[in-house]
Amino acid sequence: MMLWILIAVLTAVAALSVLIPLARSRQSSEDRTTSADEAVYREQLDAIEVELERGLIDADAAEAARTETARRLLTAHQRTQEKSQAGPGIIRRRAAQGLAILVLPMIALGFYLGIGSPDLTDQPLAARLNVPAEDQSVDVLVARVEQHLAANPEDGQGWAIIAPVYMTRGLPQESARAYANALRLLGPKQEWFTDMGEALTMANHGNVDAKARQAFEQAVKLDSEAVKPRFFLALALGQEGKTSDAIKAWETLLDGADETANWVQAARQELANLTGIEPALAGPSASEMAAAEDMADDDRQSMIQTMVEGLAARLEANGGTSAEWSQLMRAYMVLGEKDNAIKALKSAEDAFAEKPDDLARIKDAAGQLGLTGS
Repeated sequence: MMLWILIAVLTAVAALSVLIPLARSRQSSEDRTTSADEAVYREQLDAIEVELERGLIDADAAEAARTETARRLLTAHQRTQEKSQAGPGIIRRRAAQGLAILVLPMIALGFYLGIGSPDLTDQPLAARLNVPAEDQSVDVLVARVEQHLAANPEDGQGWAIIAPVYMTRGLPQESARAYANALRLLGPKQEWFTDMGEALTMANHGNVDAKARQAFEQAVKLDSEAVKPRFFLALALGQEGKTSDAIKAWETLLDGADETANWVQAARQELANLTGIEPALAGPSASEMAAAEDMADDDRQSMIQTMVEGLAARLEANGGTSAEWSQLMRAYMVLGEKDNAIKALKSAEDAFAEKPDDLARIKDAAGQLGLTGS
């Protein structure tokens, strides 16, 4: 018996001599690493949205990237939680650990010698219950963060972490609630107001209700040039039947916009729905668009014809962007003038013969319109 007791004591002493220095050295370095990781993964989520808007990646690739980045973000946050929980009572906890290392082996040995059965085969370890965070699924990580937030509802960073994850998992109502908590606890942030408004809109089947509108308005107050909240506010005006205001809002948003941005096509379509003018022909003043609503069909067609001729004359005389040439081809197709559309395509191909990226965009647009390139 004495031999077993000595072995237990020596084991405890050896463990203490290793664990205490390790605990000291790993604490500060891991804290810095996990907080930096969270920032990186947040930036990656934002970068994915930017790349999607610019058309650099498709929707499926964006969804896969969001899911993986969300998993890594949750993993990093879980590590931060574990480290922060170790901070306040670290002296007491280390003392308790030391006591446990010294006493528990002896207690366990006494019980084992008294009632143990050394002849039984080993039982499977419950290691799956303590799988490292980086090896867990998103479902498990979300559940762990939710459990943490249930016990610590004032953790603003926790709400900010899980809010975009909820959106990637198709839970807009939960996402909106998480953003609201993050804003309440951590203060105003344009991106959070915008994302909360978007989540509320998605939860309301695409309708911008009063709460969503208020969130978008708060976002614009923080950043008057932000595109996303202004997009949804313009959408709200149209949904409310405020046609003139909506037309003005869409025109202002589109003024000087990058034609390759993903949201531009949707904005032009919304504008076309309000004016009755095809999105390919967007570009007249707000007053012209408003006047077009009351025109007879023949008059509206005549106005479209005039606009197309003006666009064609300008491009032939001064040149233009690949988006403008694509716009002209679409306009001719709307008017049923395929021959003119083919002529515009050939002119555009000549204009961008030395610019392969622009030429590729021209040919993509021609393919979508059913035109044959040279």
